[in-house]
Amino acid sequence: MIDFKNSAYLKLRRVKNEDCEKLVAPVLIHGENILSSYKSVRDCVIFTNKRVISVNIQGVTGKKRDFTTLPYSKIIAFSVETSGVMDIDSELVLWFSGLGKVNFEFSGGSNIVELSQIIAGYVL
Repeated sequence: MIDFKNSAYLKLRRVKNEDCEKLVAPVLIHGENILSSYKSVRDCVIFTNKRVISVNIQGVTGKKRDFTTLPYSKIIAFSVETSGVMDIDSELVLWFSGLGKVNFEFSGGSNIVELSQIIAGYVL
């Protein structure tokens, strides 16, 4: 479960959807498609056409996994910070009704504008 008091996911990098598809396949519902996938050292964040799925890999072997669903319907606001010349990281902040906010920090090379368009399309 996401710790909403310390809800930061740092240095996510874009990966092929196929890299995370096998991981989240058991929790996807009928008609749900992966739109964009990001990975940190062990964890993944997947943006689908229905929700954001955060996968927290736990334990030494990585067999234990926590899947947290963040539905677009609960997003009340979001903020996007693009990368600059010296600061190549970008950031996405989502505020969820009744839950709080979640920060996602992306490493250079991530298309944060495309991600914000995906979210806007489902939230607005």
